[in-house]
Amino acid sequence: MSDEAIYKMGLLHEAREKALASARLIIQNSAKSIRATHRSEFSVAKGLISEVEELRTRIEPVLLEYQVVYFAGFWEDALKEYVEASLILAFSERSSIPSIEELNVGAAVYMNGLAEAAGEIRRLIMDLLREDKDLERCEGLLAIMDEIYTALVVVDFPDAVTRGLRRNTDMVRAVLERTRSDLTTALRQEKLRNQISNFRKDFEKTNTG
Repeated sequence: MSDEAIYKMGLLHEAREKALASARLIIQNSAKSIRATHRSEFSVAKGLISEVEELRTRIEPVLLEYQVVYFAGFWEDALKEYVEASLILAFSERSSIPSIEELNVGAAVYMNGLAEAAGEIRRLIMDLLREDKDLERCEGLLAIMDEIYTALVVVDFPDAVTRGLRRNTDMVRAVLERTRSDLTTALRQEKLRNQISNFRKDFEKTNTG
């Protein structure tokens, strides 16, 4: 009487275990890809993302037979990390932004990955500021953060649909405001340094003249 049910539960358990192991690998490779991107090791970052995509190609046809596993929270969380890694690589390389269709993920996964990518953009900006590099590039990255927030803030659906996007949107707003403040301070300091440098040059020119 129960043999068939037990057999099917065994198959479901096996699929879930495979999904859990694959999800861990996706999260690990995505995190490594993000770290490589921050080191400007773009070929390494791309290779890690490709490994994630190859893994998805192998495992997702199996998971689609067990949608209760495919749409479980842990699998979507793993895909969100993949989206984040893919987006931050594109932002850093100044390449085209991969679409939801290209990444082959759900809408909520894509939008939450986009939100988390904003936090990584702040890290890119802060790294540039610490190294006194390319303030114009920092302004461009801040503009991207602003665009992300603008895209997120208009989403008005229940959490059951967005998977907690409202909370991530609030996080992006806070990160955006802090980053704007930090960059404004850096720009003012750069302007002051230039004014002092120009004053010194004019002073030396006057004295030598």
